Formats: sequence, structure tokens, C-alpha cells
Amino acid sequence: VQLQASGGGLVQAGGSLRLSCAASGIILSFYSMGWYRQAPGNTRELVAGTSSGTTTYADSVKGRFTASRDNAKNTVYLQMNSLRPEDTAVYYCNAHSAFRDYWGKGTQVTVSS
Repeated sequence: VQLQASGGGLVQAGGSLRLSCAASGIILSFYSMGWYRQAPGNTRELVAGTSSGTTTYADSVKGRFTASRDNAKNTVYLQMNSLRPEDTAVYYCNAHSAFRDYWGKGTQVTVSS
């Protein structure tokens, strides 16, 4: 099983990025999905979580980030708009069920002021 996150990079404040998380070995539509981030010195935090068709967002990203999925491509996405320097972190995707928990390796997002 592999979750491959991509799409990170360096962007100026106010810019946008779209992260992708492609899965192999599992069918993502069978799992609840989460996007997490971890900044240096901080604990990993949930940015967006999707379960049973409902997505919840951290207060800090509401209205700016949107999680989605393409079941045909077995891929989930995180569209990030109006990025801020405090969004700088390594972003991870997670697929979980009652019995399984899978993590991608993460992709670096750096927002310059």
C-alpha cells in the first residue's frame, strides 16, 4: 500500500496550490481520508477530514482550503487558496478505516510573505 502526496512547493502569500494524494494497493473510496500538516516544532494537526461524505476543516483553513476526491483516479486533493505564511508545513494524506491506517510521506508547502 502506498499513498503518494505531491503538489507542494514554494508560493507567495495569497497564492494557491493543489495537493494530490494518489493511492496504490487500496481503494480510497472505501476509506475515510484526512489531510494533516506539521510545521517545525509543532504537532501534526488535522487540516481536513472526510468521512461518510462529510468534510470538516480546521478553523484556520475554513473558506480557503477544499478537499475533494476523484474515485476514478483513486486520488484525493487539497485545493489551497489564499495561502498564508502560517500554512507553511509538511502536508500528509491519511487513509483510515476501523482496521487500517495509512500515511503518505508528505509534501512540503512553503509560503513566503
